[in-house]
Amino acid sequence: MKKVHYLTLAVSMMLLSNLVKAQQDAMFTHYMYNTLWLNPAYAGTRDALTVTGIHRSQWVGFDGAPTDQSLTLHSPMLNGKMGIGLSVLNDKIGPTASTLFALDLSYQVKLNQKSKLSFGLKGLVNMYKNNLSTLALDQQNDVAFAQNVNSFLPNAGAGIYYYRERFYIGVSTPKLLENKLGGDLGAASKEQRHFFLIMGTVFNLSKTVKLKPTGFLKATAGSPIEGDVTGTFIFNDKFNLGAMYRTGDAVGVLLGYNFTEQLYLGYSFDWSMANTTGKYNNGSHEIMLRYDLISKAKAKIKSPRYF
Repeated sequence: MKKVHYLTLAVSMMLLSNLVKAQQDAMFTHYMYNTLWLNPAYAGTRDALTVTGIHRSQWVGFDGAPTDQSLTLHSPMLNGKMGIGLSVLNDKIGPTASTLFALDLSYQVKLNQKSKLSFGLKGLVNMYKNNLSTLALDQQNDVAFAQNVNSFLPNAGAGIYYYRERFYIGVSTPKLLENKLGGDLGAASKEQRHFFLIMGTVFNLSKTVKLKPTGFLKATAGSPIEGDVTGTFIFNDKFNLGAMYRTGDAVGVLLGYNFTEQLYLGYSFDWSMANTTGKYNNGSHEIMLRYDLISKAKAKIKSPRYF
């Protein structure tokens, strides 16, 4: 069974290398720590109340570049049969800003002593703003940019997540409805339905060193597919050092440290390879913090937890 998991991961990683980038939803190099936002079935799978925060400053030095913040918390309930989660995501690029609030519920089925299959549903709202009137235009009387847009957009998502101690795979779509954002920009003013595939595993390289490869695919109709591949070395279950590649866009490094079983701090830097953006910015920075609040009854997490 383990060989099947590793083979599936390896084949998927190779396929990623032939794909190119697309983005409407917020993008994070620490996608493997932002799993709840991508897939509601992840809620409650860490056997603790987990709080994770991420801040991303993309394309530093580029006027109007994206900045994103994500805060998620989730916990098991009903003796691990279900999970519940809350998420807030703030995304700003140029004159547009979105603040999304989500509630996640999951139901977990125990397949055997080592693995579970989780099903999740997400309900969310998007507080969307587009201050078009602040843009400097060549034609100041363009009616398409004459009015600002403020929209309240409800939505729903779903996901499936299979996991065991050292392997996971999940498919999801956080936003099923393609709401019209408002304004007169045609198809560009519509929320796009994104589909995500996430996958990861952990290998023992020695008694003190492990390798954690993870993969990420994002697809939406009418756009190229984006893929991320990340390989992280874990030393003594404390210090993490990794490298990432985003198809057609960026390469980067990730650093992280487990201060305790409960507290993890991570940082990443990625550099855009695309000629259209890479020569006009100083790269992208990300910082993340995760904390697991463990109940006294459990005493501690099933240590270590890699996902």
